Amino acid sequence: MESIVIVDDEKHYPLILKEVLAEEGYLSYPAYSAMEALDILRQENIDLVLTDVKMPGMDGVELLSKIKEINPNIPVIVMTAHGSVEKAVEAMQKGAYTFIQKPFENEALLSHISKALSIYRIVQENAVLRDVISSTYSFGNIIGKSKSMKDLYEIIEKVAPTNANVLIEGESGTGKELVAKSIHYNSTRKSNLLIAVNCSAFAESLLESELFGHEKGAFTGAASRKKGRFEMADKGTLFLDEIGELSSNLQVKLLRVLQEKSFERVGGTESVLVDFRLIAATNKNLEKEVERGSFREDLYYRLNVVKASIPPLRDRKEDIPLLVSHFIHKYSAERNAPVEVRGITQEAAKLLFDQQWKGNIRELENAIERAVILSSEEDITPADLPLKIRQNIGLELNLEGIPENAGLAETLLSVEKRMILRAMTLASGVQTKAAELLGIGKSGLNQKLKKYGLDK
Repeated sequence: MESIVIVDDEKHYPLILKEVLAEEGYLSYPAYSAMEALDILRQENIDLVLTDVKMPGMDGVELLSKIKEINPNIPVIVMTAHGSVEKAVEAMQKGAYTFIQKPFENEALLSHISKALSIYRIVQENAVLRDVISSTYSFGNIIGKSKSMKDLYEIIEKVAPTNANVLIEGESGTGKELVAKSIHYNSTRKSNLLIAVNCSAFAESLLESELFGHEKGAFTGAASRKKGRFEMADKGTLFLDEIGELSSNLQVKLLRVLQEKSFERVGGTESVLVDFRLIAATNKNLEKEVERGSFREDLYYRLNVVKASIPPLRDRKEDIPLLVSHFIHKYSAERNAPVEVRGITQEAAKLLFDQQWKGNIRELENAIERAVILSSEEDITPADLPLKIRQNIGLELNLEGIPENAGLAETLLSVEKRMILRAMTLASGVQTKAAELLGIGKSGLNQKLKKYGLDK
């Protein structure tokens, strides 16, 4: 139920209007002075204020200013008598939604109130949506507790409030776009657009038009002027994914835009000024690309003001249990089945932990989504996992990564240490559970933890 404060110093007027509004389903609070109205606004969740202009002490225009200090978005409708129209106009200039002259028809007042509340609802919904977006892409919600991820969070936290260009490096599937979104939605530009372009998805001529836009008649098929991504990202953020795929020609043109903060549309001569923050991402090592001569050194330094490197999943396996739990919850919520998938068996978890995950988080997410769909139990089992992952069942050791000249004793120690680390991770640090996974006693596990310096 939407609530309205009715402010008028005439004794019976607020009560009469309260009855009128009650018939329409509104909750009303009568107030006989501006100060009384302000007290109500501070104590209750009010959606609209209906106030007279002429009142002793603080008048309606002064009250309007005080209301906007409490809530700048709340609509205020001003009621005015015949001789105080000028005051009503002043109130409109200071942010009142509208004014209505006494005496008025109830239908006219209710129409104004309905329209004002509709606009206010939209404003509130947009504010909630921005908060949800901010929460969703908050860097704190990027999954991972490993040291490398904590280092990444720290970089995001420090760079987000600035306007510095950011270069995100990481293999495909590591979540580069999510990091870009986290930076944008924690920045001062978050209320404006984040425009994303995948540079590898377009041919060079199409990408140029996509970035710069074009004028009518610039080329065959250009029937009208089109805004480019630079222009669309004005006052916001431009995210160029796979920037290592830019041709040398477009590298030069991008460098010019970054230097001069202006450009011309394809087929045009008029300079367009732009103010955007650039976040670039690549799965290549751009420093090596510069050494090879395939990427401009001056552009590289323009992009690489701050570098955010995302580690591959195989280098932060302690994050796998967190990611698995997150994806199980995500896809179980979307699944309409009699049995809700809640967890994963230890055997299946071991298989996931032993994978190299060349496709990184994207590959892991696909595996869990598939498993949730196929599972008929509360816990995901090895049978629910893709065949490629299940094929590791029964394999005691993957020899591919071991050098041919590696000594037996050294290799066995390395494997033992890795197995202990894996068990401790899968058991969330609980030694009794880890010992059970390894098939040894707790005292034996304690000795091995001390042996490898893992007891601390």
